[in-house]
Amino acid sequence: MTLDFRDMEKSTDSSDDGSDLEDSEMDEDVIASSNESEDENNDNNEDIHNSSDESEDDVVKAIRAEKNKPRDHPPTITTEDFIVDISFHPAKNLIAIANIVGDVLLYEYSNEETNLLKTLELHLKSCRDVEFDNDGLTMFTTAKDKVVMATDVETGKLKQCFENAHDDPVYKLLPLDSNKIVSGDDSGTVKLWDLRRQGALFTIKIGEEYISDMITNETQKYLVCAGGDGMLTSIDLKGSKIFSRSEHYEADLTCMGLFRSETKLLVGSSIGKFYLFNWKEFGLHSDEYIGHKHSIQCMIPITQNIVVSSGEDGILRAAHMFPQRQLGVVGQHSLPVEALDISHDGQYIASCSHDNDVKFWNISYFESIDSLIDVNHKNNKRKDMINNLPSSNIKNASDFFSGLV
Repeated sequence: MTLDFRDMEKSTDSSDDGSDLEDSEMDEDVIASSNESEDENNDNNEDIHNSSDESEDDVVKAIRAEKNKPRDHPPTITTEDFIVDISFHPAKNLIAIANIVGDVLLYEYSNEETNLLKTLELHLKSCRDVEFDNDGLTMFTTAKDKVVMATDVETGKLKQCFENAHDDPVYKLLPLDSNKIVSGDDSGTVKLWDLRRQGALFTIKIGEEYISDMITNETQKYLVCAGGDGMLTSIDLKGSKIFSRSEHYEADLTCMGLFRSETKLLVGSSIGKFYLFNWKEFGLHSDEYIGHKHSIQCMIPITQNIVVSSGEDGILRAAHMFPQRQLGVVGQHSLPVEALDISHDGQYIASCSHDNDVKFWNISYFESIDSLIDVNHKNNKRKDMINNLPSSNIKNASDFFSGLV
């Protein structure tokens, strides 16, 4: 079943269980103490230990080094209202949190703390999407009230407001530049907007179901739309017309990401499958993988090869896509995850869940480990699915990345 916040009632209960796994069982002192205890009792395994050290390869050494580093990340943000979407600022340590009562909260974050800077009461109904433009000067939002807004990030003042932008609630926004954005609604309509004009530049009906995600590459010639009709539809932005439609998939297509210098398009689905497309060849996928046992709701590219995804089961998983193999668990929530994003410096990803919280995960280790992974080695998929990576709350240092080499 696909996660869907469109018809949820407003939540007034605060979800704060007062606990944080990062601050309890996962303390580095505990791990260090455990290591010291093992050293004191190494009379019976000294020979094995020495043999293991001699045979350690670069991947294992890199992993051990990462495990010994403190996993620095900002503390969890917990809000009073259900969180619908999050978005990192493209240049500053800011994160925008959109909620179900129509507000957007702007937080400043560091490793030590998070501070609420502004609460912007923008929409009369539940927010659906929040995005920054590439310069971080303008924040775009949309909501169930069918309004598309552009807000000045520095002052919080409204720059543009498109009332009744669609006949149906808008589900997704995508900024193209500082002035142009595209929007997709619950009934399969896509519109292109320019902040300098009042009306839409074009309107295209591509289906009957909600548009879950939209993506384009640097050239911005084609806009690819995924949604509840189980099809990918690409639009020629310059020609203002439909370019192609994919075959029909028996699942909602929920999220997308670009890889390999924007030549590969990865699409997640409500049945836990990933579909891989070559860019401009949107009619039929070139490969498919099982990514999760449950619905995939969101994904974020981490490197040219690695994706982190999550959804209904609340677990953030990393996978190497070329060729495909599971790497393990990046982090976890107790309830489904609604959205993911990556910080401007690539150091953190953030995830929001039905717990009304936003958690940060330090994923900088992927850059150093990516090139060392032997993706051609035969792997144990079942074991890799539950491996806990350095950012995870739960540590399994003894078998972390076991089987990679």
